[in-house]
Amino acid sequence: MFGLFSKKKKEPQEIFDYDFVSVDMHSHVLPGIDDGAQSVEESVVLIREMVALGIKKIIATPHIMADYYKNNATTINTALNTLTEHLKTENIDIAIQAAAEHYYDEFFTKLIDNNELMLINNQYVLFELAFTSKPPNVIYTIQKITDKGLTPILAHPERYPYLTLQEAESMRSWGCRIQLNAISLTGYYGKEVKKSAETLVDAGMVDYISSDMHHPRHAHAFKTALQTPYLKKLKDEGNLQNIHLL
Repeated sequence: MFGLFSKKKKEPQEIFDYDFVSVDMHSHVLPGIDDGAQSVEESVVLIREMVALGIKKIIATPHIMADYYKNNATTINTALNTLTEHLKTENIDIAIQAAAEHYYDEFFTKLIDNNELMLINNQYVLFELAFTSKPPNVIYTIQKITDKGLTPILAHPERYPYLTLQEAESMRSWGCRIQLNAISLTGYYGKEVKKSAETLVDAGMVDYISSDMHHPRHAHAFKTALQTPYLKKLKDEGNLQNIHLL
């Protein structure tokens, strides 16, 4: 009788952090060279948050964009050295490396041809597409990268409204890997991006997740993402490749 009115006990929510990922391979924590951290002090705020959430290694990936952020090996490595020295004074012990998030433009093609890409672990090419319109010849460019023995990684495909699941599958079949922004699963970028992110997870197409950290709001959303069922699904499935970048 009383059982009819008793409340059903909720299953306790599993608490976990990003230790299962260990490596954040897409962030903008280098100071003063793109739209991410603007000073070493801002960098430290972001990095402390990442460390607290279980990240063991950060691969900073500042933008390389012909029209906006004309970064190269010199500007990026100079910023990395400045940050690394400052982290020592702050007693923050974390491995940090630098590569780049290459914007898909005519300059990107030149970097490929001239072997001037900023690589993750000397192997992986992180690149992003335009947010408004589909660029041409993406498969051809992916082939150019793989022909050099490198592995392209498409950054946050869930954020491109024109990109279909079938097109993402085609890119992946040609050797391109997929990186999802963890904060997309929280609805940070809106409902449609959240839905696209979940679709990619359901399709088993996510190879890497990352913070795409720019500022403290991203840090807060990165923490919130740990409470989403789809991040738990990625953890439980055990297919993410981040940890192999250690």
